[in-house]
Amino acid sequence: MILYEYPFNERIRTYLRLEHLFRRLGELVAGESALSHHYALMTVFEVMDVAARADLKADVLRDLDKHKNLLASYRGNPAIQQSVLDEVIGQLERNFGTLNTVPGKAGQALTENEWLMSVRSRASIPAGTCEFDLPAYYAWQHRSAAVRRADLHRWAATLAPLAESVHLLLKLLRDTDTPTRVVAAGGQFQQTLPQGRSFQLLRLRIDPALGLIPEISGNRLMVSVRLMRQDADDRLHASTDDATFELTLCA
Repeated sequence: MILYEYPFNERIRTYLRLEHLFRRLGELVAGESALSHHYALMTVFEVMDVAARADLKADVLRDLDKHKNLLASYRGNPAIQQSVLDEVIGQLERNFGTLNTVPGKAGQALTENEWLMSVRSRASIPAGTCEFDLPAYYAWQHRSAAVRRADLHRWAATLAPLAESVHLLLKLLRDTDTPTRVVAAGGQFQQTLPQGRSFQLLRLRIDPALGLIPEISGNRLMVSVRLMRQDADDRLHASTDDATFELTLCA
């Protein structure tokens, strides 16, 4: 099954982008080639760009505290396993404390590294990191994979508190509801959202064997899915076939 996720607000959109970058970073750092580690460093710079939003850190801290207070209200509820509840609350408290002690924006400490910033300034230029532009960076790429990986871990460590917090918040959000199986009649699906609930994320799972690509749109009142098919001309065309998929609305 292929999973598609659609955020209903800018905050969750930013969280998903960060999660995507952190996942990519982990895979690239684990590689052995200089090319993998080059793109790992470019990914660090992308994380810094996304995290440059002034209110991002405040949003994450606010969400961590909100979840902690919500879960704390379930203490004493016989329907909830208290040991699991305490563990999650403890995770939220630890992540809040760690992120709160990080000065400034995520990755701000890296901006004080002149060598890294010289690479970053050239990285935005097509082929700007060639050996004749950045001989020191070219030399770094010729170090052993273990040395490069150690450097990348050291640089990425400044972003770890944000990564762990975003991962936990998205996990809690995704666990708020269970999937339901729905039918897109003639390749179209619409659903009016129940009032009184503020949905933040739509999750859609579809069988890749169907060869269909969902185009998702939504707001606080309604969600709409149009199923498309990519033909030999590489263009997307609307499907008119009935199809089923799993839908989850997370509040």
